[in-house]
Amino acid sequence: MFAAIGEVRIGPKMLAALRAQLHHELAFRLEQLESISEVWPLSDDRRDDQHTMAREEVLNALAAAARLVVADVEAALDRMEAGHYGSCHLCDWPIPVQRLTIVPHARYCEPCHRLKEAAAA
Repeated sequence: MFAAIGEVRIGPKMLAALRAQLHHELAFRLEQLESISEVWPLSDDRRDDQHTMAREEVLNALAAAARLVVADVEAALDRMEAGHYGSCHLCDWPIPVQRLTIVPHARYCEPCHRLKEAAAA
């Protein structure tokens, strides 16, 4: 199976490397969520302390971020299986291999990613 990425074609070895990266990231984030769940939520009798409440907010934010990455990684693996991996969800242009190497779960090319972030700000 080959996926076209710009002028470069991703061959089986590169796809395998990207898939391994995605699985590694997924395992890391699931482990992170498990660690967070061991200490959160805190018992009700400890929630009055401001330090404890701040800690809980941080844990909540970390868990939310980890869940987002898990969803992105799982979606990337699904795209790989379906043969749609490597295309931008906005412009449908190929995502450069250099970007996928850095962010293998990327849904957008760099210009579209910047547009999405600017629109969200």
